[in-house]
Amino acid sequence: MPTRVHEFAWPDRVVVGTIGLPGARTFYLQVRAGTQIVSIAMEKQQSALLADKIDEILDHLLTVEGNPHSVPTSTPIELVDNDQLEAVQEQFRTGAMSLGWDPTTAQVVIEAYPITDVDADDNDESLEEDDADVPEMLLVRMPVGTARAFAKRTREVVGAGRPACPLCGYPVDADGHVCTRPEV
Repeated sequence: MPTRVHEFAWPDRVVVGTIGLPGARTFYLQVRAGTQIVSIAMEKQQSALLADKIDEILDHLLTVEGNPHSVPTSTPIELVDNDQLEAVQEQFRTGAMSLGWDPTTAQVVIEAYPITDVDADDNDESLEEDDADVPEMLLVRMPVGTARAFAKRTREVVGAGRPACPLCGYPVDADGHVCTRPEV
């Protein structure tokens, strides 16, 4: 069965945002081109790692001698996006992801795949051929300025969660916190 690819070659918008209160937020990677919008759920750690790795790629390109690509060192002001997520209809929950660089288009490339159920019975013949059974993936290509803005916003969204306990580093909930660090 062919994979349904949600492909965005030059998206109008690509952001990470959340729904819910700190401590109970769901993170989404949302991409839009024209009227096509895809939202995939992610873990907070996936979001943070994605932002870090995008910045690593861009920072590395700055050090490459003879690099023909103009890579911004910070977020271009015209690409700052602090708007809320648009209407979210979750396409899938992200499992594996890959990140790369396409020098032919000067774009950062993100591939995201849904979590697979390794416990699924491969011999189940009752599965119907409907959209729920079609494997899918998200493929996003974004130019360097957009990628830099994406990484900055993602770090801000991840950092906007619950404050960390100054002693143990674990998150402090609104209803209190039991510190795991013994007092000295």
